[in-house]
Formats: sequence, structure tokens, C-alpha cells
Amino acid sequence: MLTIGSLVLGVSDMPRAVAFWTAALDYVPRADADDEWTVLLPADGPGVQLALGLSESPVQEHPRVHLDLYAGDAADQAAEVERLVALGAERVDWDLYPEDPDFVVLACPEGNRFCVIDTSRG
Repeated sequence: MLTIGSLVLGVSDMPRAVAFWTAALDYVPRADADDEWTVLLPADGPGVQLALGLSESPVQEHPRVHLDLYAGDAADQAAEVERLVALGAERVDWDLYPEDPDFVVLACPEGNRFCVIDTSRG
């Protein structure tokens, strides 16, 4: 049986990406991190790893794969969005929002899109 070990994001500036994602997720770099490949682990124990790989590929405006980060409710979502923006994320003018979205689209400092989801809406 297979399990997902890591989600991988391409980045062009490894130190910038490591700084953002470690602060955003409370993750720490695995001991074997270097300038081309860094695996981030949850600081408080087991969980999904986030791997950052040096890449020259351009960021996709509508990526086929992205991260969904879960917030407990609308207030938590709003607070997390503001925290992530303060860390360097940018709000994305997303042209595919439904009429009453339960998610906010952001881009990390590398331009990779991700969503912050209000999970209280079911």
C-alpha cells in the first residue's frame, strides 16, 4: 500500500522559500537540507512533509496542484490570511472564485498558489 510522503513545490530562491514555509506552517528543515533540495517537517511530530526543490519552471497562474491549508472557522481563516500576508504571501485576484467561497487564494513569496480554507462551512 502506498502513502503520500511529501508534497513538493518548485522554488527559485531556497532561503526565501524555507523562511516563508517554516514560519507559515511551524515546520523545520530536515538535517540534510541544502541549496537545491530541502524537506520541511512538522516541528511538533509526525505529519505531511513539504519538500522544496530548486526549479527554473515558471509559476502557473492556475496550477494543476496546490496546497489547501485548513482554518477552523471564518475568524481563524481571516487571522491566518493576515498572518501569512505579513510573512510575505500575496492575495491572488482569483478569477475562478464561486459566488460564496469558503477559501482564499494566496501566493507564497515564490508565487506558488495555495488556499486557506474555512472548514466550518462543511
